[in-house]
Amino acid sequence: MLFSRALSTVHEAIGQAARTAVAHPLRSGLGALAMAVGVATVATVITALDGLSDFARTTTARAFGADTFVLARIASPGSIGRRELEEKLARNPALRRSDLRFLEEWAGEDVFYAGSARREGDVTAGSRSFENAAITGTSAALADIRELAVEGGRFLSREDETRAAPVVVIGRDVADALFPGLDPVGRTLRVAGRAFEVIGVQTRLGTAAGASQDRYVWMPLTTWERLYGAPETLQVFARARDTARTIEAEDRTRATMRARRRLQPGVADTFDILSPSAARGFVASLTERVSAAAFPLSAMALLASIVVVTNTTLVSVTQRTREIGVRRALGATRRQIVREVLLESTLIALVGGTAGILLVVGASSAVRAGTTAPLSLSLSTALWSFGSATLAGVLSGLYPAQRASRIDIVAAVREE
Repeated sequence: MLFSRALSTVHEAIGQAARTAVAHPLRSGLGALAMAVGVATVATVITALDGLSDFARTTTARAFGADTFVLARIASPGSIGRRELEEKLARNPALRRSDLRFLEEWAGEDVFYAGSARREGDVTAGSRSFENAAITGTSAALADIRELAVEGGRFLSREDETRAAPVVVIGRDVADALFPGLDPVGRTLRVAGRAFEVIGVQTRLGTAAGASQDRYVWMPLTTWERLYGAPETLQVFARARDTARTIEAEDRTRATMRARRRLQPGVADTFDILSPSAARGFVASLTERVSAAAFPLSAMALLASIVVVTNTTLVSVTQRTREIGVRRALGATRRQIVREVLLESTLIALVGGTAGILLVVGASSAVRAGTTAPLSLSLSTALWSFGSATLAGVLSGLYPAQRASRIDIVAAVREE
């Protein structure tokens, strides 16, 4: 009985609040619009930050592999100062094929290794050409280390390495430039004047750290060395055979290379290892900086929405002074008046919040359809935004509800 009475009271309060809001569409619409903007700002910020985090993971996986680390003479020359670069060039010897063989012999049972050498060059097919392709020599083991996304044909094999076969796997930009509208697999292109058979084509990968991943021309490292000679230094991609032991694989690689270089304890490494966490560091730092500015911005937008809804609810209370006085005179309690005003502001906020969420859903879908940006409004973000709208609606109605409950009944009834 008590529950039924309470439910009836709440239902009556919601109905009264809804009728008041509907009776003044312009005023209610202004409050809902302000709340829609505030909630849309909050949802957009969270969605953009989630997208940026996904971008960090995706770009790292494209450029290095999700659980891949890189061994190099100098892993990231562009991120260190000139003095440090000079010191490393003087201290760190080049990585050679003999170093790679040593790693494979003493740590190969735990770690996959793939040596790599790259240079820029033009690639031609008939009268068509592709300038500044990333012509890269590597081994078949790279397919065990990185997701190379070969959608047509195959990647390099160990047999290709052994016989230094004149075969290549090309990126999507190269394929589109040299063989527009055709299946490149089985066709011939030329690199440095020599003919190569295309045995595979990668799917479109986009960019990573500002560099296109679709301009690669992969060939066996042995073939690359016949074409260009021994590389100045190798870059070695590596991954633990058990991805749960990536840290142990890095430690094993470091210890093996120190043994190879006969480095005594306390002596600095004469090589660099770039881990997946370090590769993601720049984008993670960027995410933190964007978050520092974005969250205050979204909080200010939500606060502005609360101010607008508070003002519109105050106007509603002022215009209904006589009505509220009459209802109090007929027996309505202060609690009922407070409940109705709070529900009015909350309903306006929820309508605006729902509109804001739908706006973000539509905008993120449009951006995702037109670009490769990984933007998508998650369920948790939508629920969090909806909860923010509810809380904002309650906060917006607190002061107007107190004003309404304190209206003098006699003065209100006399008011025209």
